[in-house]
Amino acid sequence: MKLSKQDILKALETITVPGEGQNMIESGAVKNVMTFADEVIVDITIKNPSLQAKKRTEVDIMKTIHDLVYEKAKVKVNVKVDAPKKEATNQIKGNPIPGIQNIVAVASGKGGVGKSTVTSNMATTLSKMGFKVGILDADIYGPSIPIMYDVADARPLAVNIDGKSKMKPVENYGVKILSIGFFTQPNQAVIWRGPMAAKALNQMIFDAAWGELDFLLIDLPPGTGDIHLSIMQSLPITGAVVVSTPQNVALADAKKGVAMFQQENINVPVLGMVENMSYFTPKELPDNKYYIFGQEGAKNLAEDLNVPFLGEIPLVQSVREAGDVGRPAALQTATPIEEAFENLTRNVVQEVVNRNEDLPPTEAIKITTMAGCSAVNK
Repeated sequence: MKLSKQDILKALETITVPGEGQNMIESGAVKNVMTFADEVIVDITIKNPSLQAKKRTEVDIMKTIHDLVYEKAKVKVNVKVDAPKKEATNQIKGNPIPGIQNIVAVASGKGGVGKSTVTSNMATTLSKMGFKVGILDADIYGPSIPIMYDVADARPLAVNIDGKSKMKPVENYGVKILSIGFFTQPNQAVIWRGPMAAKALNQMIFDAAWGELDFLLIDLPPGTGDIHLSIMQSLPITGAVVVSTPQNVALADAKKGVAMFQQENINVPVLGMVENMSYFTPKELPDNKYYIFGQEGAKNLAEDLNVPFLGEIPLVQSVREAGDVGRPAALQTATPIEEAFENLTRNVVQEVVNRNEDLPPTEAIKITTMAGCSAVNK
């Protein structure tokens, strides 16, 4: 028996596409029908990607042709799936914050290397240079910026901006600050899962009245984890500064921090590396340098990774004391530590200028998979 293409199409009109409510001909699911004597080939595209839907489609077509056209027909069904792309459920819609020119993430692979100290003193130095500066303390589980700026007891006020209630950042020494530390008690541990932390960060980013800023510095937590991805998902980061001590243990983790930003689908420019606690000089021996944690480790690593070396900060007691009393050491005048932070900050500013001249704007990333490690797409 020779099969008729018209008979096949008419039979397919009696079959509903799984999950679509229309028959296979009306929906346009049937792409092609070919007949050869007692053989028929049906090419069909469905939107339901499940194995069950594919199998049901194949069985329905074969059974209908056998029942309505020819019971001994040799039927071959080619099912193709054209499922609409689903937006990841954990994607955070990120847009640049109006009025903020540059967003610089300050990171470290390892805790305890002085990342927050570098952030606070760099922000203070930028303010002294005449820039408008803000700090977002993104270290959700160990916020320290409020203590370093002597505003631990402060609370952000609510202000009305264009009919919307916004948080007004706390300000001291010319630097605007928001931190989870403003919303928790000093002895209260923040025990949050990743989504809660991400939500809190988004509120501090997008529900804040930052105003006009030349630089927003983001003090990231140590490591390379969920908070980092949430920040880069929410904001287009201009560039990253990675802080390390010269010690091999710290350098191993700093290398991972640089690698995170340089991952192909994250692609946040690394502005450079900072070496903190580079050497110790006693007051009574001002010409002596003691390399307690090793010598030029971060500088050598920066050269190996082909990223700029931004400067070294000596291990000085006054830096620790200044942080503890809430008055950044960079406020000191005519001191070696002020000079060290000025050199560092000038280098960061220059690298930001170079980055903006040579590279296109960074885009916020989209998280598509979280399985053991994170896959990201632009």
